[in-house]
Amino acid sequence: MVIVQAFLRWTATARASERAKAAGALGRAYLSATLGREEQHAAALAMTYLLDDPSPRVRLALAEALAGSPEAPRAIILALAEDQPEISCTVISCSPVITETDLIALAGRGDRLIRGFIAARPQLSRGAAAAIVEIGEENDVTILLENESAVIGRPTLRRIAERFGQSADIRRLLLDRDLPADVRHLLVHHVTAALSGSSLVRATMAAKRIEHVGREAGNAAAVVIAGGVPHEEIPDLVEHLRGAGRLTPAFLIHALCAGKIDFFAGAIANLSGLEDRRVRAILATGRMHAVRALLESAGLGRDIAVVFVDAVFLRRQEEAAETPGSVSALLLERFRRPGMPASPVSELLDMVEKLQRAEMRSTARSYADDAYLAA
Repeated sequence: MVIVQAFLRWTATARASERAKAAGALGRAYLSATLGREEQHAAALAMTYLLDDPSPRVRLALAEALAGSPEAPRAIILALAEDQPEISCTVISCSPVITETDLIALAGRGDRLIRGFIAARPQLSRGAAAAIVEIGEENDVTILLENESAVIGRPTLRRIAERFGQSADIRRLLLDRDLPADVRHLLVHHVTAALSGSSLVRATMAAKRIEHVGREAGNAAAVVIAGGVPHEEIPDLVEHLRGAGRLTPAFLIHALCAGKIDFFAGAIANLSGLEDRRVRAILATGRMHAVRALLESAGLGRDIAVVFVDAVFLRRQEEAAETPGSVSALLLERFRRPGMPASPVSELLDMVEKLQRAEMRSTARSYADDAYLAA
């Protein structure tokens, strides 16, 4: 204690540069194995006193000496973490003494600078990343996504898309990561909204036309996403689309005609509440009445369920023949009648006809490309 008292008397008259050197030396001495127990305790008291030093240089020197060590006094590290930005950054960025709980608390009561330091911390933990996303601003989340070593869980990625998907920079950074299918669909929704709201689009298209085109583009993108989603992600994507009001008959017939059978089965399982395995078995091998009962249990009306049943059987035939075919074209041949009155069936067939036209244009483009390459 005599040493501590002498040190405290010395700091009263020493210049700031000398105190800073002493603070660094004191921190390094504390961490060394040369001090005895009483000497180490005395050093801790002296460092605690230096937390109130009027010069930031002194506190920064102390932070630099202690920041990288797991043996640094926790109370001192936490005090330095809430000091001036340069000082707090030094410990927040790397101190192993600071726990995930500490980081969450610091993010909650800190300003944007503190959140930015936390977001940039190497190997940032899953919970701390989630806290930054929940309470932070766009800049904080941008820093987090640019931190390649941060552990960002899938629920957190989804939350980023929900909160900041309207930002083009955030979307770009998200797309650099391995995203769940429902998050990719959320980004599609934000892109569609951004395009619909652009001054150029509003100047060239009527409001109803913009809404119609945006809805169809969103559905088409969702079907593409559904076709490439891993089997284990299908339930989450289906639940997301159902919550967004996207699992409409028009969307389901689009997925079925496009051959997204795995996704279609997952959607029917979700809507019907039946076991996934049972639904897939009925769709793959069930008789006509069983398939129809299944589809009606998913909420499809009896009149449009007939169209879906035919689509299921046409898809089976196509897969059995192992030859490409147009389910859309065959459905139109069977159900489209001249002068059909407006009804749920006619609206469904309108969607099927749009799919057929899209297929024809795609085929024509492929034919033209092949002809060009052969020339």
